[in-house]
Amino acid sequence: MHIVKQKEIDKKKSHNLKVLLAGESWITHSIHIKGFDTFTTSEYSEGGTYLIKGLEKNEICVDFLPNHLAPTKFPSSLDELNNYDVIILSDIGSNTLYLHPETFSTSRIKPNRLELLVQYVKSGKGLAMIGGYLSFSGIDGKARYQKTPLTEVLPVSLVEGDDRVEVPQGVEIEITNDNHPILDGIPIAWPKFLGYNELKARSGTTILARRAKDVFLAVGEYGKGRTLAFASDCGPHWGPMEFVEWKYYEKFWCNCIKWLAKCC
Repeated sequence: MHIVKQKEIDKKKSHNLKVLLAGESWITHSIHIKGFDTFTTSEYSEGGTYLIKGLEKNEICVDFLPNHLAPTKFPSSLDELNNYDVIILSDIGSNTLYLHPETFSTSRIKPNRLELLVQYVKSGKGLAMIGGYLSFSGIDGKARYQKTPLTEVLPVSLVEGDDRVEVPQGVEIEITNDNHPILDGIPIAWPKFLGYNELKARSGTTILARRAKDVFLAVGEYGKGRTLAFASDCGPHWGPMEFVEWKYYEKFWCNCIKWLAKCC
């Protein structure tokens, strides 16, 4: 009876969860050359659609903060951060969070938002980083989280320089701990991925999935909070359609959020 009641409480808690997803957008500016003449076109794209729809379909509220708004709109105080149970950083470089326009352009002192994220987790909240060209160390090392306070919070060790592992032929991952709540109801056979960020094991954390010697999915605790690292994309391009349309896609990400928020 007690177990059933606790499950009902956890279910109600999960319906009230609030998540901030920062990143997952880009602007493409193209130059078209036709003989003597040229013209340009611009296109705005978002990559978190599948993740957002999957969470909201399961009554998890998501505030989406695209990259071009994050420099000014990402929370700049612990009180603002604490409005969320879980914060997800996905394909958003550390400079976007470090460099508020007022700091970069007019030399004004502003809060260090990466240090605030450390305090946020330490106080009991959840933080996830999802892979991409501007996650972890990133393309050409430009995401550079290996140089930030988040190195002590993330459940993985980051490499120096460009950490991309491109696998256009597709790569299979190995589930190494299927007893964890995040993998509850998730089969051990996953779709293939087209690439990921190279991540290494870190002492005191739990590795849930690997690709050879590289960590693919890991979780850990920091202070009173919880953290998660997922080495590949939550959507295209590293995450192919076979992944985003996978039968278990929504359940997996919902499990991640619930675990980070201590609902399971």
